[in-house]
Amino acid sequence: MKKRDEEIEEYEIQRLNKFISHNTKYSRREADKLIEEGKVRVNNKPITNLATKVKTTDKVSINNTIIKYEKNKIITVVCYNKPKGEIVSKVDPQGRKTIFDSLGAKFKHFMPIGRLDYASEGLILLTDSVDVMNKLANSDLERLYKIKVDGEISHKVEEAMKNGLDLEDARAGGHEKSKIVSMKFAPFLAYDILTNGTKFSKIKVSIIEGKNRELRRFFAHFGLEVLDLKRLEYGGISLNNLPTGKSRYLTKEEYRDLRHYINQKDND
Repeated sequence: MKKRDEEIEEYEIQRLNKFISHNTKYSRREADKLIEEGKVRVNNKPITNLATKVKTTDKVSINNTIIKYEKNKIITVVCYNKPKGEIVSKVDPQGRKTIFDSLGAKFKHFMPIGRLDYASEGLILLTDSVDVMNKLANSDLERLYKIKVDGEISHKVEEAMKNGLDLEDARAGGHEKSKIVSMKFAPFLAYDILTNGTKFSKIKVSIIEGKNRELRRFFAHFGLEVLDLKRLEYGGISLNNLPTGKSRYLTKEEYRDLRHYINQKDND
């Protein structure tokens, strides 16, 4: 599949640190440091302003080495079965293991499409295309999860799954450092209660959003802690039998469906 099908606009403007992160081994945080240290040049001019934006036609270099931006390279998308205990990031200030430690050097320039938190596991899609990443991460594609909670799925929980939920205080279930307070939850596309008990319950849910710890916050509102959370599918792309900690490329059929979806978004 040629990038022409899902091509980034030739003159797309993006933050300098984002451009560096997407086209090199450096994270955005590392890119910011390089910029502050005066090691980055744009069109041969040293840049120290972190708010600088660049076009894909600009010549960007780090320590006088030009960053290669391949306009017509072939797009690649991979599936990764993330285990618990890995961070979906290029680097972690706390020194915890990241998904890129497991994926290896050949995927160091890839970008994750959406995230899973440290305690969650399952399907992560990664791509080397900014355009594909943006379109899929901000899409209404179905996400399928299998969840275990420490209590009973009550009638009130089911009603909220069917009708949605609007919380002024959705901090419960969120990360302690998260600045998000309120949250609106759209109705679930579907759900299937696998087991339902007073000690724990297991359920499969399909949602169309990917908000910050959305499912953990949703169930926490009803006093239910999410003990296990695993993403099984994203936009029709499934883990299938992919072992934990392993990756695979998309199949021809998955690439075909992806191309069809991106073309539809381009024509909207």
